[in-house]
Amino acid sequence: SIMKNSKALTLLVFFSGFALSATAAYYSIIGLISIFPGAKVAIVAMGATLELAKLVASSWLYRNWKAAPKIIKGYFIFAVIILMFITSLGTFGYLSKVHLETATSVSDNSVEIARIAAEVDAEKTSLQNAQNSLNLLNKVVAENKDADRANRVRVNQARERSDLNQSIKESSKNISRINQELAPLQKDNLKAEAEIGPLKYVAELIYGEEAITHFDSAVRFVIILIVLVFDPLAVLLLIAANISL
Repeated sequence: SIMKNSKALTLLVFFSGFALSATAAYYSIIGLISIFPGAKVAIVAMGATLELAKLVASSWLYRNWKAAPKIIKGYFIFAVIILMFITSLGTFGYLSKVHLETATSVSDNSVEIARIAAEVDAEKTSLQNAQNSLNLLNKVVAENKDADRANRVRVNQARERSDLNQSIKESSKNISRINQELAPLQKDNLKAEAEIGPLKYVAELIYGEEAITHFDSAVRFVIILIVLVFDPLAVLLLIAANISL
């Protein structure tokens, strides 16, 4: 029973290390493609083979530590560390790209929302000005106590009143149309903000009241924490599996 449990644990450690390494390689390759977008196929081939070579080198180094020449051991150690750094760099690039895409999406929507909101404000101002002018015309009519004179004044105002009423009608129609354009953008913006909401809480946890001005720093901190345990843990799990074997 103990032997079976030991073998199961060894297989689990090996599988965990391999799965973690494969995941790290995937994120790393995507991140490196973002850094070098002009050589996608080459980056995929290079990243996959280097990741496999790193795992093989780590296993071989452990199993042949005593017999291997110092120069080979030294270079293998150097190569594994550099490859871990490259994988971590690619992972950092991938996670940063994801964050920037989300942040840019929110920013773009915010700019568009601000532009549309400015149009709404302009139409509201036009509507208010027309309404104020119409009120002044009504006041002029009301100041005339004689009904006939007041009626003549109103007749003289007919063209101006028509223009003002038309302006009010058009402004109201424009405000309704613009608000219909604004609604889906605000909805998308809320969805995007909900996606980055957890990171805002992380920023508040680290920086407190100054979280708004340190949001990107908090994101980098979280990414660095992930990178520090991603590929190094995969390599160590593979070495641990070799030790168990």
